[in-house]
Amino acid sequence: MSADVVPGVVAVVLVSLATLAIGTWGLRISRTTSDFLVASRTVRPRLNASAIGGEYLSAASFLGAAGLLLTFGAEMLWYPVGWTAGYLVLLVLVAAPLRRSGAYTLPDFAEARLGSRGVRKLCSVLVVGIGWLYLLPQFQGAGVTLRSTIGAPTWAGSLVVALVVLASVSPGGMRSITFVQAFQYWLKLTALLIPICILLAVWMADGAADPSATAPASWSIPLATPGGGIGLYTTYSLIVATFLGTMGLPHVVVRFYTNPDGRAARRTTLAVLGLLGIFYVLPPVYGALGRLYAPGLVDAGSDTLVLELPNLMVGGVLGAVLTGLVTAGAFAAFLSTSSGLTIAVAGVLSQDVTGRRWGSYRLGGVAAFRVAAAIAVVVPLLMSLPAQDVPVARTVGLAFAVTASTFAPLLMLGIWWRGLTPTGAVSGLLVGGLGSGAAVAWTLASSASTGWSAALLGQPAAWSVPASLATMVVVSRLTRASVPAHANRFMVRLHTPEAVELQR
Repeated sequence: MSADVVPGVVAVVLVSLATLAIGTWGLRISRTTSDFLVASRTVRPRLNASAIGGEYLSAASFLGAAGLLLTFGAEMLWYPVGWTAGYLVLLVLVAAPLRRSGAYTLPDFAEARLGSRGVRKLCSVLVVGIGWLYLLPQFQGAGVTLRSTIGAPTWAGSLVVALVVLASVSPGGMRSITFVQAFQYWLKLTALLIPICILLAVWMADGAADPSATAPASWSIPLATPGGGIGLYTTYSLIVATFLGTMGLPHVVVRFYTNPDGRAARRTTLAVLGLLGIFYVLPPVYGALGRLYAPGLVDAGSDTLVLELPNLMVGGVLGAVLTGLVTAGAFAAFLSTSSGLTIAVAGVLSQDVTGRRWGSYRLGGVAAFRVAAAIAVVVPLLMSLPAQDVPVARTVGLAFAVTASTFAPLLMLGIWWRGLTPTGAVSGLLVGGLGSGAAVAWTLASSASTGWSAALLGQPAAWSVPASLATMVVVSRLTRASVPAHANRFMVRLHTPEAVELQR
């Protein structure tokens, strides 16, 4: 084994072992279905905030954001800004009411709010589809990382992540993975922060050159200016997707069910905003330094920038050690996000698929969860093998567009508008889901990157979100007679603070 690849191998092994150790430890404190799905709703805000930061900062955040900034310049800052601001929207509109609903999953909430099994089934299909779409870039990123650091085939990284996630999630479910993800947030932050401090010292010693002086003018010009009308559309569509998409991500939403009450959910969200704000300062610095020291990666593969930059700028033993550190952080990103998504998808599958009676046989609660977890991982693993050429951040951006077009309208109207009906919800979910889903399929299958058709399908949120929202409102107004009888009572439950309930 070459000395250059040793730090990368050691990093992957240590992160995987730590993940397995913490996940297996959870087996002794996870017993009930509630433990596996929502940690029995006992996770405190500070721990939950770290865990959310761990699972939310995915391959796109750790590798993709810096790569986009390297390739397209400052216009791509909308990605980290939007991913962070999405939690502000979540804090204001969704966090506390969603926790007070008492649901385990998004389909649970939809059924409780609208009293419809049909809405629940459609939401289950969407959760699984979105979860698999979001797992895809995690496996892609793992393949890119191992290929870049140790020269392994692309499928090897995907397989390692899949196996470690299954081994850590299955024993303890949500309760144990909470500790894993909290640990992984701080590992990811450290893995970016320490190398960037050293790389900035090298940059200053080299004369502190201005990245914009050697880069195209687009480095410092907003996307809307050079792209004309198409650029303006793309900017606004990206903003809509990232600001609204967060509230519909299955692995994000399920985290709010683990809080003890609505007040804790709000405190958790506020803490997450701070943790994400700290983290997202770092990828743009890697992107800026990449303009100076790694311009060749624009064509060779910008997703590897964070992994390649230490060796390009420092080299030697120190460069290898720094590469090992960022490799550890990258694998922590893949593992933590994949774990959260696996639990979210497995929670839905265990309730609606594997937990059902099949003839004379029926799996129990925990056994059904473990079978569902295997299904949740294997399907996107197989999907990731032929789709390695799609940029990681681009795939995640598409997942945000789908969630913004489906669950965001459902949650906003379901929480804040009594008039939502089951027929209206189904109609809006179908319009938003089919519209954004077709755009995703086209984007993943097509190589076209210019023109209005590429812009409208590559960034569909600007039209698919309003279409879904308008459909829900219009159809609900036309079917107002089918507003659930319990709607008023349920709305009171969503918006009554726990302190008032206790006084009663």
